[in-house]
Amino acid sequence: MRLLLDEILPIFSQIMSDWGIRKDEWRYQIGRSTVKDHGDISFPCHTLSRHLKKSPEQISIELVERFGNKLTQVAEISNLSGFVNFKATKNWISEKISLLSNDDRLGIVKNKSRRIVVDYSAPNVAKEMHVGHLRSTVIGDAIVRMLDYMGHKVIRENHIGDWGTPFGMLIEHLLDLGEERAVSELNVGDLDAFYKQARSKFNSDSDFTERSRKRVVLLQSGDPDTIRLWTLLVDESMKYFNEIYEILGVLLTDEDIMGESRYQELLPTVVQRLSENGLLENSDGADVIFPGGWTNREGEPLPMIIRKNDGGYNYSTTDLACIIDRVERLDCQTLLYVVGTPQKQHFEMIFQVASQANFIDEKNTTTHVNFGSVLGKDGKILKSREGNAVKLLDLLNEAISRATNVIIEKNPEITGDEREKVAKIIGIGAVKYADLSTDRTKDYVFDWEKMLSFEGNTAPYLQYAYARICSIFEKWGGDISSINNHQIVCKTSEEENLCKRLLEFAEKFEESINSYSPHTLCTHIFSIASAFATFYENCKIINVNDELTTLSRIAICEVTAREIELGLKLLGIQSPSRM
Repeated sequence: MRLLLDEILPIFSQIMSDWGIRKDEWRYQIGRSTVKDHGDISFPCHTLSRHLKKSPEQISIELVERFGNKLTQVAEISNLSGFVNFKATKNWISEKISLLSNDDRLGIVKNKSRRIVVDYSAPNVAKEMHVGHLRSTVIGDAIVRMLDYMGHKVIRENHIGDWGTPFGMLIEHLLDLGEERAVSELNVGDLDAFYKQARSKFNSDSDFTERSRKRVVLLQSGDPDTIRLWTLLVDESMKYFNEIYEILGVLLTDEDIMGESRYQELLPTVVQRLSENGLLENSDGADVIFPGGWTNREGEPLPMIIRKNDGGYNYSTTDLACIIDRVERLDCQTLLYVVGTPQKQHFEMIFQVASQANFIDEKNTTTHVNFGSVLGKDGKILKSREGNAVKLLDLLNEAISRATNVIIEKNPEITGDEREKVAKIIGIGAVKYADLSTDRTKDYVFDWEKMLSFEGNTAPYLQYAYARICSIFEKWGGDISSINNHQIVCKTSEEENLCKRLLEFAEKFEESINSYSPHTLCTHIFSIASAFATFYENCKIINVNDELTTLSRIAICEVTAREIELGLKLLGIQSPSRM
């Protein structure tokens, strides 16, 4: 509990100074207690034994004596087995939670603003979004929301695949079908079928293959009619992408699109600058860079291809162009890439080359926000019954359908438009939370029953806790807007435990955003909801003989509701008032 630690540290620091102990020898030893019953903050005295030539037990006794009554109103201090433990007093908790209840930002302080670009989602034109795109989209969206709430200037970039050799065959397939029919097929959202038909003809029809290659040349040379057809493909694909983004409730819009095509003019500049810095080498007719420190399976230096021997550019060239654009045009200090773990080496090499070429300097930070895969119950990459990648639109629609059935079973009073709205909130929230609540660096198993459960660390459990509090407010019938001015008094252990969790909200939020790990925030919101459930079961809230107790507990509920609602909102998840 950082708030409590802040009260302890000045006195603790003075004692250590008096004993001649350097700060680096004790500061990182004092922190959250690993044994809840012993206290909230603890300090192991074992590391001081060699300095003070005393046993940890004796040091702990003397340390408690040194504190004396300096923290009487703040914490109870005790020693056990060579540890000094600090447990927040109910009065201190009551004072701090009362102050928090009057804070619109719930303890979260805005940082000095940085310009931060977040690269996420990144589907490919004329290809459907699959479950593999889910993680990049929802993790990126949550990070954007959290950074924005911290006060940063956040620039969203959806680096879609909208350029390259595949567009020759796609445009030729479009012409074979006829524009009207092609648009009709794309409008029904079957982008995969369109792409597969084009690929099949490219692989089997030599005439089509030749036409496709010529079309690529026309595209790259800016032929007006080819550009018009290419634009048609991009526009129809964007309609489909936007449908998914709307269902998911993410922030991405057409204005955030920065496809590969947008960087084509910069590619020669990348080559020129790399050459001027003496980094380019010729290898079998191709322009490459050997960043250093990378080898292939044979142990030979691993090159990064910048320009192929046919004059074409590589993905690495485009990514370096991205960095130039984001640093020089957008003036961004922080560059985040929300991309799967398999691209780890690629980005490490890109960042290394960007630094060597002076595209970035000490003012810039580049981070690959990597994530694992979505697995089926068999432990393998999630597939449809047909063995293909699961289409994201199908998955989201199924989530809404399953959530509708859950609502019908649990609360049949919710009907019509309200049922439809709540089902979407619960279904989509469940899918997003199942993803976000898992450490992003790890794989996770996609499990419908678990993610839609009203028990455990799930979105429905948190949403239901919020809805339950809304129901309490309705039964109480008072003016919630005036409750923030009421003094909160913690009398029971259940109140104390819940308020401790509420006081840690800002701390856990900051931990989450500092490591770009939404699951840290998820875990804490769940701890709040769990503590609230215990509080609700053991502490009568309304119809209490003591009016001051009622108001105090209503105020606790109000802070709890705000933290759950804000926490879910920062994750891109809504909180229905009833469900």
